Amino acid sequence: MNTAFRAVLSPCIGVCTLDDDGLCEGCLRTTSEIARWSQMNDDERLRLMEAVLPARERARVPLEQRLREGDALRRALHPLGAAPREPGWNHDELADLLPPGPLAEAAVLAGLVPRDEGTQVLLTRRTDGLRHHGGQVSFPGGRIELADTDAVAAALRESHEEIALPASQVTPLGFLDPFTTISGFRVVPVVAVIDPAFVPVPEPNEVADVFEVPLDYLLSPDNLRRVEVDYRGRRRVVLEYAWPGQRIWGATASILFNLRQRLERLA
Repeated sequence: MNTAFRAVLSPCIGVCTLDDDGLCEGCLRTTSEIARWSQMNDDERLRLMEAVLPARERARVPLEQRLREGDALRRALHPLGAAPREPGWNHDELADLLPPGPLAEAAVLAGLVPRDEGTQVLLTRRTDGLRHHGGQVSFPGGRIELADTDAVAAALRESHEEIALPASQVTPLGFLDPFTTISGFRVVPVVAVIDPAFVPVPEPNEVADVFEVPLDYLLSPDNLRRVEVDYRGRRRVVLEYAWPGQRIWGATASILFNLRQRLERLA
């Protein structure tokens, strides 16, 4: 089929009702695009049919259905209506290092982005000058404040503050197991799907970089290293991924390891 013949074919299928977004429910064109069809040149028509309209069709699919691992994740995660209450799964390993008193509550957003090439994990690199965890790779998140209704609300609030992620572009799926940090936090990871159309805007005082890593890479046992270190009289294990230009280690690597473990239990 030659280009000129393809270009003159209209995508109209005879269903000419507008949806709430102002798009034709049949062909997904705007009224302006429909009116201009006869005046468009071949390149404009081809771009509309081969790029713009397919992208609109994909956008109609709910976020969670765009994630190829969606079914497995829903079975592997703690459900949204039953947030885990137990201490961090690594709590006993840090018992001799934790500050006195109860742990502070925190939440992070483990965001998964459905891309054509496969699911990506959204990560940030902290600004070097931060007093705590400067320069480290992490998930967006932080302390659960009194105004937050739950861990999900805290993770969404922190993500909006750190990288301008709107809640309208996030679909929470469930929780991983809580994780205890050496600084005295009990962190609840919220796994969520992020709209691939999201464009991060890092808060420069907190976030130096936002990047994505393929989920398949992070789920492969071959890519996770276990580094043994002597710290405060004990031999301890630190988990680490080596990704080009980034070092993903510590709490972030451990949370990703927990995700892999929970998925592996389904096999």
